This record gives sequence, C-alpha cells and structure tokens, in this order.
Amino acid sequence: MKRLDDAISAAGCAAYVAYASSKDADFRYLTQFQVSDPLLYVKRLGQEPGLVVPQMEYARAAAEAAAVPVTRAESGYLAYLDEDKEPWKALAHTAAALAGGPVLVPGTLPYRLGRLLEGYGEVVVDTNGAVGAMRAVKTSHELAAIRAAQRATAAAMDLGIAMIRRSSAKGGVLVLDGEALTSERVKATMHTSLMGQGYIARETIVACGEESAMPHRQGAGPLRPDEPIVIDLFPQHEETGYYADMSRTVVKGEPSPEIADMHRSVLEAQTLGKSLIRAGVPGADLHAAVVKHFDDQGYESGAQGFVHSLGHGVGLEIHEAPSLSPSGGPLAAGNVVTVEPGLYYAGIGGVRIEDMGAVTAGGFDCYTDYTRDLIL
Repeated sequence: MKRLDDAISAAGCAAYVAYASSKDADFRYLTQFQVSDPLLYVKRLGQEPGLVVPQMEYARAAAEAAAVPVTRAESGYLAYLDEDKEPWKALAHTAAALAGGPVLVPGTLPYRLGRLLEGYGEVVVDTNGAVGAMRAVKTSHELAAIRAAQRATAAAMDLGIAMIRRSSAKGGVLVLDGEALTSERVKATMHTSLMGQGYIARETIVACGEESAMPHRQGAGPLRPDEPIVIDLFPQHEETGYYADMSRTVVKGEPSPEIADMHRSVLEAQTLGKSLIRAGVPGADLHAAVVKHFDDQGYESGAQGFVHSLGHGVGLEIHEAPSLSPSGGPLAAGNVVTVEPGLYYAGIGGVRIEDMGAVTAGGFDCYTDYTRDLIL
C-alpha cells in the first residue's frame, strides 16, 4: 500500500476514501473482497485500511478481505444514522470520522457522498488514478491468474473454431450436424466450456461477413462459407476477477483476395507490434509503427481501415491501463497488454488478430499460444 500512501501524502490528505462494490475494479483490487452491495473503505495514511461491513459480513470479511473489517455499529454509522436520519449523511459522517482529516477520493465516488463529505473538510479527487496505476503493474500472482485465463480462453476458442472447421457449405450457409451453424451456437459452445472452468464470458463476438467490418458487432445468425468470421473472446474468472482477451479471424472455404491480403497485412502488423514491446517504450510509438506499416501497404487509419488502437491493458477490467494508442505512455515491466491490429472495410469485411501477454524489461512474454491461420 506504499503507493497509495504516497498518493495520499502528495495530495495533502489524511486518508483515501472509497464507496463501492467489487464490481468496481479498484475496490476489488484494494479489498480482495467480493460483495454485491457497496461498502465504505477508508485507508488512513500510514495505517492499515478499514472496511465498514454489515454484521452479517463481518466474519467473512475477516477471513477474506485485505482490509480490517469494522461493523457498522463499531464504525459509528448506526449512531450517526440515528442522529442524521438520512443514510447518505450518516455515511459521510462515518467516512469523515474514520478519515480524521482531508480525504482523497476516486473519481467514481458517488456524487452525493462527495458533496456531503465536503461539509466535514477538504475533498480531493484523485485525478491521477493512483489505484489504476497500481493495478497496471501486475504481481506474480496476478500474472499467473491472467495466464491461466488465457489458457482457458484459447481452449474455448479452439472449440468454436473446430465447429467451423467441421462444418460444410449448403445453400449458402455453413451446416454442422444437420443444422445451420450460427453465431449463437458457436458462442454457446465456447461459453459452456468456460463456465465449466469458472469463467464467465459476455458480449462475445462471432461476426461473419459484413458484420465483421464493425469491430464490436457481436454477430448473429447463420455463418457463411468463404466469408471472414471474426471471433473475439474475453472471459473473466469468477473467483480471481481477472480477464483474458483473444481474437482470431477465420474463413471456411476460400477468402476473397481482399480479405486474404488484409489478413496477411494484419498478421505482419501484429508480429511487428509484439517485436517492439519492452519496458520504457511508449504505447504511442507502438501504435504509430503499426499505422505506418498499414500506410506503407496502402491501408488507411481513421474512419476505415485501422480504426482502433493497437492494444490495451488487461486485468480486473477488460480495458485498463496502459494504452497502446496515440496517447499511450511508457510501458512498464509487469503490464499485461493486448496486441490487436485490425482492418475493416464496409462491403468487404474485417480482420482482427489479438494476442495478450506481459511486458518485460527486454520484450514481450506472449501468453497466447494459438494458430493465426485464416483458412480452415
């Protein structure tokens, strides 16, 4: 917690205050505690963090949380509620009393709580994102969790691609086991596999043909032969909370010359991007190198062609720091990033290939071990 103490001290504050549930990645990172309802977290400078919990959660928090649990009664909340007659006021009163001075708060703190806290003293918003910066550099435990997530993701991806490989063309659509092979069938198979390993996948993309030209179009209906199928899978482990992220583009049959050329260029762009990664290199430089690569091959970047950033951080959120984009700063050893160049053209389709791995002092430790072949 030294970096959080440093942020509290630099802001001239006495404590860091947050109010969230474990759906908030910063809260989950700080507390290591899974909870559906929001809880009050207070970290005083130089002291162990505290977590205000209902009585029913006290024993579990004592066993699981990376913070000292305090019941609502012990924290003073119930007495303040009796005095203030309004839960938000009582919550602010509790936070101020536990903090003992000016507070540093995340930008996600509920607005009403922040305004009420101002009645007790100075409130400083952490515009530098101290906790997000802490989360960006992973520990060995976090790296192991993300690597495991990537292995499960690759296995599920293989199941989905195997379905496409086994299918055959009939009446302009792909057919498997006597039924049309749909985006929904492929997603269901991958999701079921992941659920059996403790992962939940949402918003999975299996987009075919014209749909593949829209990077985040999830896809629906029958898959078709000779057309690009973009698959993007990014599950989260229920217990650890960590994500993986992976994309592949495949064609069952014969791709158009345009798609074949796009795939070759994207493959080269990804290889280039991965080769340039190392600690200290700005994410903006990596993105610019891929933009130049595409430009040299006649593919534009902007409204069409290469329309998104080269990559992003992955952890307790699917998109987090650092960024491999025009605004991306220097990478650090321990960052986990994706490398996912893509090309997209209406009337032709899209191609994206995405790998994920860890930044090291001397390069890129790629966690994704799976073929990048286009034709099945």
